[in-house]
Amino acid sequence: MKIFERASAKINLSLDVLGKRDDGYHEVEMVMTMVDLADRIEMEDLERDTIILASEAGYIPLDEKNLAFQAAKLLKTRYGVTRGVYIHLDKHIPVAAGLAGGSSDAAATLRGLNRLWKLGIPQSDLETLAAELGSDIPFCVRGGTAVARGRGEQLQSLDAPPPCWVVLAKLPFSVSTADVYRKYDAQTMGRHKFTPQVLRAIADKDYSRLCDSIGNALEEVTLSLHPQVQQLKELMIRLGVDATLMSGSGPTVFALVQKEGKAERVLNGLRGFCREVHAVRLLV
Repeated sequence: MKIFERASAKINLSLDVLGKRDDGYHEVEMVMTMVDLADRIEMEDLERDTIILASEAGYIPLDEKNLAFQAAKLLKTRYGVTRGVYIHLDKHIPVAAGLAGGSSDAAATLRGLNRLWKLGIPQSDLETLAAELGSDIPFCVRGGTAVARGRGEQLQSLDAPPPCWVVLAKLPFSVSTADVYRKYDAQTMGRHKFTPQVLRAIADKDYSRLCDSIGNALEEVTLSLHPQVQQLKELMIRLGVDATLMSGSGPTVFALVQKEGKAERVLNGLRGFCREVHAVRLLV
């Protein structure tokens, strides 16, 4: 038996860091939403007790370092599954980009294997399992739009944001999330509070207010480490976007526009600056 799952990318419309937790994680409050850029995950049941992970992408690990592999292993161990699985990752989401590509792959693997192996795990239990693998994975299991609290695992689903186009641009380097959080610790904690305004804009379905409200507390840190991110944001503004923000810890920057034609013009204007550029819709 063979099944397929879609693993969608996410962006942060807000990201507030509220402080350091006793467990070493940071307390966050953030609004995340899915966009129409996705990896495709194929899963095939195997009689022998093994996990085989394959991909044509030459830049991702295909062993226990991969979150999709870890997700399959967690399900097998927790539910005593003695069958195996062949997993093929068709990658489209940029890696180490602040778009939760690896987290979404893991979430899709959890959802898919729940169906493939007929485990009957409720959605809430899948999200709890996902939290053992990573902070963004519970949201990726749920999908849609949500405000996330705690270290990211406490979710409250929201209505979709006002419809618009999203232009994503990934610079040709990776950013260490751990390094960004460590540097943020040295700065004044809690001075950023973007989430309440974003929540109001979504509740009111007010696109203009949403554009005025989005913000990322980690952006200042990443900009100080990588000035190219600031240059990318400035280029997007010159191209006439309605709003621009770094997603997660970066280095991907996204821009919001309402018209498809404007999205295409921005996409073309960015191609000389970035190789990985996508114009996509918000998933609603």
